[in-house]
Amino acid sequence: MKKKKMTLDVNEKPSLGKWVILAIQHVFAMFGATILVPILVNAAAGETVLTIPVALVTSGIGTLIYILCTKGKSPVYLGSSFAFIAPIAAAYAKGGIAGAMTGVMVVGLIYVIVALIIKLIGKDWLDKILPPVIIGPMIMIIGLGLAPSAISQMGLASGSVLEWKVVLVAFVAFIVTAVVMTMAKGFLKVIPFLIGIIAGYIMACILGMVDFKAVMDASFFSVPEFAVPFLTYKPTFVAVLTIAPIALVTICEHIGDHTSLSNIIEKDLLKDPGLDRTLMGDGIATFVAGLLGGPANTTYGENTSVVGLTKVASVWVIGLAAIFAIIIGFLGKFTALVSTIPNAVLGGVSLLLYGFIAVNGLKVLIKNQVNFEKAKNVIVASSMLVLGLGGAAISITSGDLSVSFSGMSLAAIVGIILNLVIPEEHDEDEETEVVKKAKKEEKSVSLSEKIEELKNSIKEELTVQLREDIIESIREEINKDNKETKKKSKK
Repeated sequence: MKKKKMTLDVNEKPSLGKWVILAIQHVFAMFGATILVPILVNAAAGETVLTIPVALVTSGIGTLIYILCTKGKSPVYLGSSFAFIAPIAAAYAKGGIAGAMTGVMVVGLIYVIVALIIKLIGKDWLDKILPPVIIGPMIMIIGLGLAPSAISQMGLASGSVLEWKVVLVAFVAFIVTAVVMTMAKGFLKVIPFLIGIIAGYIMACILGMVDFKAVMDASFFSVPEFAVPFLTYKPTFVAVLTIAPIALVTICEHIGDHTSLSNIIEKDLLKDPGLDRTLMGDGIATFVAGLLGGPANTTYGENTSVVGLTKVASVWVIGLAAIFAIIIGFLGKFTALVSTIPNAVLGGVSLLLYGFIAVNGLKVLIKNQVNFEKAKNVIVASSMLVLGLGGAAISITSGDLSVSFSGMSLAAIVGIILNLVIPEEHDEDEETEVVKKAKKEEKSVSLSEKIEELKNSIKEELTVQLREDIIESIREEINKDNKETKKKSKK
């Protein structure tokens, strides 16, 4: 009997107690990145563009939309996308909240359009421009690109003053998570990140690193500050080109995360429920996020990592985590409490999460047997990794129009162009293999012919031998009859 791959499969529902705890773990996994996007966007813009409660609510709503679109067949969590931090800030500078949110909604529509094209004509064209040699490095860039954030949160960034408390808390969160992952048994092995975060938080409290003033000042219930078109602003397309091109990156990220998750749960999500449905869910979720004043959504590698490391793929758990995220967005005190988790705690856990994302990119290359003996594959992958991780950026400005490509987006575009432009090389080894195969087939045909000739020859020989045996038998019968006749005559 084949051993079961996952502790809980996609359609399996855990008991109530485990269900709640597993969902909370996913909330913690997505929480740091989801609330960090509004913080970074506001810091880049110099004003409040996004709010944490709205980001949490749109994250939860988006995930539920995705689950409906994919018929509950894909355990993916959608959260705030890091790829849109700089573009949203730039769009806000050009067109205010109207320019930023209109741009986010357009990105969602681009997803929907691509999904409809795939539905009508298939995804072969997408496979051609986004083969494994591009998707693999893209996943690696996503994970490794986030690595500096984890290192900074742990207080180990180059040039920073070493604070022993920060390092100790990060180490506790990391080591507890790692130990639980490798040594724990039963249900504890399924929630290593939650246990790691709790351990790190307790240590931070002991060291006096947690300030509860924000929790005391926050109200128990508060309505998020949604930004709705035609109610709080009038949509404008002045900054659409600043944000729209990033859809290319997040589509790569989408495919990469789903390919990675498919490898983990051993179900091809790009075939069932299908890339058209997953993109449709992601696109509608992003459109709704922009409609409510939230950041663009994207598939979360952190939660994919949780699925892979805990072996729990239940879409019921993902759905409950989404509901919790929506509720938290309306709970002022709880949002404030979770916000008190020090960066050091998140950094310690993220050290494992971000690394797991990068390793999954490597697994895509290995599973698809990408041949790096070919110069073309080396050129494509190496160019993408250097551009994506090196901080490369290109800005095109014409009057009031400005389009910027940096990091992840630039790597994706360059990788696609190089893969399409560079011709396939003629590999002598491959030609030799072709020749060998042809000779083998020729030899096989020759052997078949010989066998057929031998069969015919044997058949002819058998026929002759059979004829001779029959004649000999008849002769013997005739001789026997003659002898009998002679005996009777003598009598």
